[in-house]
Amino acid sequence: MPYQSSRRTGGDGRLTTALDPQDQGPQDACGVFGVWAPGEDVAKLTYFGLYALQHRGQESAGIAVSNGRQILVYKDMGLVSQVFDESTLDSLKGHLAIGHSRYSTTGASTWQNAQPTFRPTGDGSIALGHNGNLINTHELREMVGELPGAAGELDIKGVEASTNDTSLVTALLAHHPDTTLEQRALEVLPQLRGAFCFVWMNEHTLYAARDPQGIRPLVLGRLDRGWVVASEDAALATIGASVVREVEPGEMIVIDENGLRSHTFAEPARKGCVFEYVYLARPDATISGRNVHEARVEMGRRLAREFPVDADLVMPVPESGTPAASGYAAESGIPFGQGFVKNAYVGRTFIQPSQTLRQLGIRLKLNALEHMIRGKRVVVVDDSIVRGNTQRAQVRMLREAGALEVHVRISSPPVKWPCFYGIDFATRAELIANGLTPEEIAASVGADSLGYISLEGMVEATGQAADRLCTACFTGEYPIELPDESLLGKHLLEATLQSPTMGRALPVLNNP
Repeated sequence: MPYQSSRRTGGDGRLTTALDPQDQGPQDACGVFGVWAPGEDVAKLTYFGLYALQHRGQESAGIAVSNGRQILVYKDMGLVSQVFDESTLDSLKGHLAIGHSRYSTTGASTWQNAQPTFRPTGDGSIALGHNGNLINTHELREMVGELPGAAGELDIKGVEASTNDTSLVTALLAHHPDTTLEQRALEVLPQLRGAFCFVWMNEHTLYAARDPQGIRPLVLGRLDRGWVVASEDAALATIGASVVREVEPGEMIVIDENGLRSHTFAEPARKGCVFEYVYLARPDATISGRNVHEARVEMGRRLAREFPVDADLVMPVPESGTPAASGYAAESGIPFGQGFVKNAYVGRTFIQPSQTLRQLGIRLKLNALEHMIRGKRVVVVDDSIVRGNTQRAQVRMLREAGALEVHVRISSPPVKWPCFYGIDFATRAELIANGLTPEEIAASVGADSLGYISLEGMVEATGQAADRLCTACFTGEYPIELPDESLLGKHLLEATLQSPTMGRALPVLNNP
């Protein structure tokens, strides 16, 4: 059979930097990677590309490879390094591959929803990976339900169905009895609403597409003997590919033995996610011509001008606050130093601390450097506040380490609205900035003062025009009109799991 998948029970591997397991920070949707390179070891190129994109999703990982005759897919829950080993990669032979690392935004974090999704038909197969989140999933579900009985499609029964928007898109693309996959994609893509960066493939061709708003990043690169697409240019650098350009909003790219060709399937209306600059992207990434690290340092500089304070030490919350903290220190003239030590080996655990241990302040993630803190007035810089529990624990730690004053500075404005385009924030009711003023939040977390960068300061630091950025999580102004609230939500499709259509969505053959 052309489809194979791992389904081990171990290897959780999902990471969080939260001190409190109930206070998850912003989580991105996914990282995607694709390569067309005859004569190269495309599975290992994809593995290292995904490794560079691991920060974008740590719940599951998968790779699909084609040798020109069939597609082989291997995926599992966990980190890229846990899912794949040398022997697995050696078995994935071909000239064309796509890869995916996932954090769930539509559909639960289950093995069935790991990507790439796969769809076999009578005349070929499709594998697809998605970064982003669609907001018209209910319409897509109806469109899939209206497809004819998928004549010629191979149907493998007896497995649980996937429940994500990506599987619906894969099903729509797979049904093209009277046309090519390329033409079918140009029919389907304009009907999608929301954020999407897709990489997909059949046995011979690599495809990539980006939504008309360009909310999530996607870049095109060149190898000596092929082409690469990836969520961030850091993945291209990792495998030695050169950056050609960004995939444009509303563009579909097709790569095969005839070279590269491009189609515009929708009029571009750029609204790139500003949170990519604040937190999501790697600091060595460049988005729309602006280096992310430079943007974060500039946010820190502007934060220092907007909310100065007399202090003895500027310290980051590692790693997310480090560039902004360095900018704050440079602008303010206050010395920069590390006040926290991060345990790099602690991931999310199913063994939660008891109430007693929680009251004692169990510190699996961070510890304060007492010799750096004692007797000092410290400025703590981080990228965002979600519920406030994490900041409360951090301030308590610093007080216990002997800090005289603790001033919290945040390099993004207050997060007040959920994201429906690929970031999994808390619900609006749980976002602390909705119920409290900055002064009240400072009191709630135990800080002497709290300052958020202004929206204008953050946007200016990105080097982008304000009308070319999505700032919905700060302003509530969504660039793509949202459907009724009842038609949104991470687990929308779980309710229709028994649908016969959805039951066809993910054929699987388990490994022995």
